[in-house]
Amino acid sequence: MPEEILAQNREVSLYMANAQEMLEAAQLMLDNGFYASAVNRAYYGVFYAANALLATKRLARNKHSGVISAFRGYFVKTGFIEDEYSDTYGRLFDDCHISDYDMNDAVEDEQIFVDVDDARRFVARMAKYLTEVGWL
Repeated sequence: MPEEILAQNREVSLYMANAQEMLEAAQLMLDNGFYASAVNRAYYGVFYAANALLATKRLARNKHSGVISAFRGYFVKTGFIEDEYSDTYGRLFDDCHISDYDMNDAVEDEQIFVDVDDARRFVARMAKYLTEVGWL
């Protein structure tokens, strides 16, 4: 296998490993009552998993708006990934932003439990896709 493909495969795997680590951290935060940190880590699990898909097309990005936009354009609008995952990504992005930056507002505790569960489903769906197309 060419070195370039091996490097790309390693990048995809690293993104997914980071996504999984963020989910584990989110659960630890949730279990210990650090809800704002839990939603932050859940969001980053989604961010890394989406970047794993983008890495398969050499389109991984650092900017959050670029990742969600490219994910939607290359994977959701084309039908490879269902619309619900676009909605999940957007909601987690919004909830993370509120938790991290809006001191006058807060995400409801119940919603954070939903966010962590949805982030798990998102990462699992991206792993399934990557497995189906031969990247994992």
